[in-house]
Amino acid sequence: MKYDYDFFVVGAGSGGVRASRIAASLGARVGVAEERYLGGTCVNVGCVPKKLFVYGSHFHEDFQDARGFGWTVEGASFDWPTLRDNKTKEIERLNGIYRNMLGNAGVDIVEGHAELTGPNTVKVGDREITAEHILLAPGGWPFVPEFPGSEHVITSNEVFYLEQFPKRALVVGGGYIAVEFAGILSGLGAETVQAYRGELFLRGFDEAVRLTLKEEMLKKGVDLRFNTNVASIDKKDDGSLDVTFEDGSTLNTDVVLYATGRRPKIDNLGLDKAGVEVNAKGAVVVDDHFRTSVPSIYAVGDVIDRVQLTPVALAEGMALAKYLFGNEPLNVDYDHIPSAVFSQPSIATVGLTEEQARERYADIDVYTSRFRHMKHTLSGRDEKTFMKLLVDKATDKVLGCHMVGADAGEIVQGLAVALKAGATKAIFDSTIGIHPTAAEEFVTMRTPD
Repeated sequence: MKYDYDFFVVGAGSGGVRASRIAASLGARVGVAEERYLGGTCVNVGCVPKKLFVYGSHFHEDFQDARGFGWTVEGASFDWPTLRDNKTKEIERLNGIYRNMLGNAGVDIVEGHAELTGPNTVKVGDREITAEHILLAPGGWPFVPEFPGSEHVITSNEVFYLEQFPKRALVVGGGYIAVEFAGILSGLGAETVQAYRGELFLRGFDEAVRLTLKEEMLKKGVDLRFNTNVASIDKKDDGSLDVTFEDGSTLNTDVVLYATGRRPKIDNLGLDKAGVEVNAKGAVVVDDHFRTSVPSIYAVGDVIDRVQLTPVALAEGMALAKYLFGNEPLNVDYDHIPSAVFSQPSIATVGLTEEQARERYADIDVYTSRFRHMKHTLSGRDEKTFMKLLVDKATDKVLGCHMVGADAGEIVQGLAVALKAGATKAIFDSTIGIHPTAAEEFVTMRTPD
């Protein structure tokens, strides 16, 4: 059969765009369908605008810290529309770059909602498209549980475009998106409460990292409320929101941001028509080659719910395209994936947590360091940097590396290379540090706890 395309991709986010471009560069006829914006969550309502907001929210501390260095910053004020609109201009610029990248690669962009109608057919609007291989890369979508008044909350999709900046904000959730936005809103001047139903946020991260961030966020004035869950929300005549928690306590606030997780975006995708299997969490089920239960249909990225990180979706998309059209073996290594949380202070981590290391290895050494960043010896700020290394005693291999502090992501990215290469603690110890930096602490920790 003669198909319209060799490869048709549903979703022009990180995984879909990378797979499309690589496949086209290898000679495939490629089309991609997108109903919203090019670049997906990360570029539009995720990593990119979020980090721009983190930069913006940090200036109030920078102005305070400047005094200790002899600078006087008088009359500093914040204008929300300037930050919001400058961010939007940058996102629109990136949308244009993605459009050009796909066009230059020879990929056809089909705008509209795509729905599977069979193992080799996709309907976009009134057009039915055939393809030898179909890739599902629609990404994820914020999840808000239903409760009385849930229609009054916003998610990370809307927070980037608020008409007015709130004087008071409630962030609900305990994952990385919640802690990041609690820091952003507080840093930009909102009186911020973060409520989480569990004992401590950032489940799955190293416990010492979680506790360190808790201490630092409290110092910065974020009102952290654990073991707390929203029961209902009522909107008042003045537009404010009355929040009632399950323990009976109440809070009046201007905005409630729900960051309680994301789900694979499979609504109206036609998975049932094509016979594509999903699991109990609504994620598309794939094998080791990203093939779904239908041999001609593949899936990558957040929709398969393996690791919800942009670089992982990129790696999966590239590997699949090279496998299908470049005759290369398909190998995506999920070990030692570094990640960062752009909380304030930021977190970065690679490898095992202490809890995981103790489960998997008979005997480990734990090295930790907690210190005041050199900058704050003059700024006077009471903020601590925390670092941790986990080492297998039997082999001396470094199993995990964790940091809470300024530029954590920039520092741990390099260490991720070392862990990927199988570095031992002896190699860390024999590496000369760059002085004076915080990063050198990772190669000067000599005594285990």
